[in-house]
Amino acid sequence: MGYLKQTIKGLSWVGAFRISSRFVSFLRTIVLARILLPAQFGVFGIISLVLSFLAILTEVGVTFVLVKEENLDDDYINTAWLISLFRGLFSSLIIILSAKGITRFFHTPEIYSFLILASLIPLIRGLINPAVAKFQKELLFKKEFNLKFSVFAIDSLVAIVLTFLTRSAVSLVWGLIAGSILEVILSFTLARPLPKFSFNVVRFNKIIGEGKWITALGISNFFFGQGDNLVVGKLLGSGPLGVYQMAYKLAILPITELADIVARVTFPVYSKIARNPGRIKKAFRKTALGIAFPAVLLGLIFFLFPKSIVKILLGSNWLGVIPVLRVLAVFGTIKALLSPSLTLLLSLGKQKCVTLVTFWSFCFLALMIFPLMSKFGIIGAAYAVLIATLLEVPIVFLYLNRTFEQKKL
Repeated sequence: MGYLKQTIKGLSWVGAFRISSRFVSFLRTIVLARILLPAQFGVFGIISLVLSFLAILTEVGVTFVLVKEENLDDDYINTAWLISLFRGLFSSLIIILSAKGITRFFHTPEIYSFLILASLIPLIRGLINPAVAKFQKELLFKKEFNLKFSVFAIDSLVAIVLTFLTRSAVSLVWGLIAGSILEVILSFTLARPLPKFSFNVVRFNKIIGEGKWITALGISNFFFGQGDNLVVGKLLGSGPLGVYQMAYKLAILPITELADIVARVTFPVYSKIARNPGRIKKAFRKTALGIAFPAVLLGLIFFLFPKSIVKILLGSNWLGVIPVLRVLAVFGTIKALLSPSLTLLLSLGKQKCVTLVTFWSFCFLALMIFPLMSKFGIIGAAYAVLIATLLEVPIVFLYLNRTFEQKKL
């Protein structure tokens, strides 16, 4: 089967997962929004920030290297597993040791017990068999669908049921724990080879050496993607943070999901045809044009009809979402349009370029978010991320043009 057919098949499976998981997520959000208050969503949002930051901070690019590696042997899998085990243990200890400090930083005493419980999540996830990277590497997206959707469904089911019973946001943490346990079990059931306690210095150096820019990229992405949440949570509290994050979910996820679906499938395909300039340039153009129309259409819908969307889906408790939703809809559209270029750069080994793009975006955000929030409040955070993304556009095109010239694309 040619790469075009494999790409289409992969898009169908990744798309099926994204659509089905986001549909379930959408229903879960609507149900929970009518049980929990914005402040409760904000508390869980803080937990999510902590988990995301540690996941990024300790990311060494294992999956990236395993997908790109041509000769993926057992030594790679074994070494990657030991790295993941250590990473999970380290992250859990960091959460426990920093829980009191995080509680004081956000002035939210109730998050302490949430953090101690959430420390189990990275410890459990460290056990996942890294051989699941083969699903993406070999374009076996049906297997990836079966694994990820099962995990997501259990996470959502546990969270909803426990929320009905407890009326507490801690149920969302228990959902993450249940999903993590299932992911470990399925990774050992569906993926081969099974990892062993075996360490290879050469493979370790290869993973760390090639993954260092992925680590830097992840950190830059976190601070750009979550910096606004950190500032809103710190300055305005858990209530406004819950409103802001809800607006983010409504406006950003439907638009950027499209770009993420395409990126996940095209990255391994681009990697396979990277030595064929004609094919990869043609594939890139088709991808960019394919994303543009639906991304702009979705962005317009959220920009033009935010009040109707919020009233129908969330109810009157969430009317504060409306002004933020419109600004973030524009932001999400631009991010989706930039996605194919960043995926192409990564597939061609330009991790440093993508990292620098995100780093500069974070710098722009850091310069603007405090003055804009001081003047406009919560919507100022949305203005800051939008302006930072607009300033990112010429930098992306600069690196893209340089790459085209170097690779003679």
